[in-house]
Amino acid sequence: MTTLANHPLSLRLAVSDLAMIDRAAMLRGRSRTEFMRDAAVRAAEEALLEALPIRMSPESFEEFLAVLAAPGTAVPEMVEVLQRPAPWERAS
Repeated sequence: MTTLANHPLSLRLAVSDLAMIDRAAMLRGRSRTEFMRDAAVRAAEEALLEALPIRMSPESFEEFLAVLAAPGTAVPEMVEVLQRPAPWERAS
């Protein structure tokens, strides 16, 4: 379990930004602070993951490239979904 420490963070926001954040927080049943903290942590995790290098042996990298270069295999369920008419294309 994560223990929260008291480290205040101050932001200057436009009234319209604050209103949008408050509305989104309310829709999620969260306080403004909880909503902002969750959004900031999620954005930080994404940024760190994007910068994280992927390490593999030369042999594994060659195998990875071979898999990427190989022809794809159709997934029958996906083919069926893609062949269905879109809801707005169906006759009522």
